[in-house]
Amino acid sequence: MKFIIYDIEATCWEGRPPGMVQETIEIGACELDRFGRIQDYFSRLVRPVLHPTISHFCRNLTKIDQVELNRAQGFNRVIEDFQDWIGVHDSEYILASWGKFDPQQLAADCRLHKMDDYWLDEHINLKAQYQDIKGLPKKRGLKSAVKHEGYEWEGEQHRALTDAKNTVKVFQSLIDMWQY
Repeated sequence: MKFIIYDIEATCWEGRPPGMVQETIEIGACELDRFGRIQDYFSRLVRPVLHPTISHFCRNLTKIDQVELNRAQGFNRVIEDFQDWIGVHDSEYILASWGKFDPQQLAADCRLHKMDDYWLDEHINLKAQYQDIKGLPKKRGLKSAVKHEGYEWEGEQHRALTDAKNTVKVFQSLIDMWQY
């Protein structure tokens, strides 16, 4: 059994104008063994097709460079590489992310690109479980949870691999508490 702690970044606009469909533009993930030890990393940009030029708001938030994004591979190729990296066809794994946005967005992108999303079924919503484990009255943001667990935030927030690595800190600190 292995855990895939992942994060995605998606196209975004200030105020979310009507009719603007989000697409995944970056995937970052950490593979952990059953004891919570990091084994490997995955980090890729994804070229969007519906809105290939990302908004000024999105560039400022994510610090993703338009030129790099233009050079990135499309969703189908990146997801096939991600699935191969995970080992969806030959290993036991559980996906985990901070909240429900990440699996929902990946599933929406799979539908958009006519790909199966069965591989997203085994998923832990760490944000919701963290609230339950800690007995919090409301859900806590990732940066707040990292700090609450006694860790420093490392790296640029809103970059997928950085967010995944920081999520790992919270995951590891409560390794025996997660329900899956």
